[in-house]
Amino acid sequence: MKSASLCLPASNPRRRFLSLAAPCLMVLALGLFAAPARAQTMVPVDQLMAPGPLPDLPLGSPTAPVTIVEYASMTCSHCAAFHETTWPALKAKYVDPGKVQFILREYPLEPLAAAAFMLARCAGPERRNAIVDLLYTQQKDWAFVEKPLEALAALVKQAGVSQAEFESCLQNQALYDEVNKTHDLATEKFKVNATPTFFVNGLEMNGELPIGEFDKVLAPLLK
Repeated sequence: MKSASLCLPASNPRRRFLSLAAPCLMVLALGLFAAPARAQTMVPVDQLMAPGPLPDLPLGSPTAPVTIVEYASMTCSHCAAFHETTWPALKAKYVDPGKVQFILREYPLEPLAAAAFMLARCAGPERRNAIVDLLYTQQKDWAFVEKPLEALAALVKQAGVSQAEFESCLQNQALYDEVNKTHDLATEKFKVNATPTFFVNGLEMNGELPIGEFDKVLAPLLK
């Protein structure tokens, strides 16, 4: 498989809890690089699908023969590009027809990404994936601006999240810990260290991949 672009964490990510008054909230995903190609690995599917700190919110049929798990960061430009270009085709071709179950898991590369994931979770299970789609579509309007939290608050307000709900969500220490535990578990158990990282029935795939790369891997699994 050809090498692909990945987002890597900043060299010294600041992981302390987000406070709306804290200047560190203006930290952006400045540590984004083109990562070298990685060898494909397999992880045990039973370990991959074991319950984690946060419940999975899958899309597609639970009886699909293939499950794709994506570890993503909300401030990763390559993750946003995947969700704008490849994801619609992947969803239409494989997820909607019941051939693939797709699960997105939180792998924040820095605090602003964690905040965005928290807001998506606070919107409720039925709205979480839609909020993620919205934030990826509008990523440049909140992730890479001078006042990202203000922009983020304005954006999720369009999805029905009030200012009070916004502030309450970002002060939820338990949720923040669960988001970061999801990140840490993926690093420790599955050696994830960049985004987007995918596991297709346990087979690792990395980077902003076109639909053709998924076609190659899915074809033999769906015979």
